[in-house]
Amino acid sequence: MKRVYNLDGLDCANCAAKIENALNARDDVISASVSFMTQKLTLEIADDAFDKVLPEIRALIRKVDSDIEVNF
Repeated sequence: MKRVYNLDGLDCANCAAKIENALNARDDVISASVSFMTQKLTLEIADDAFDKVLPEIRALIRKVDSDIEVNF
């Protein structure tokens, strides 16, 4: 399933690229795209994996930039 999330506080194109690359490197992520301009994350994960994966994804994003708030 594909979902779109807001990344409030994303103010760096380099950070957006780091997040996108890190997410796409995960085996449980089918696809991930981060738009610096719209501050949105488009994430595709298997339906049964969302609840398990979302906390890990939030932690990954906060590791790149602790000022980014992910609105799941």
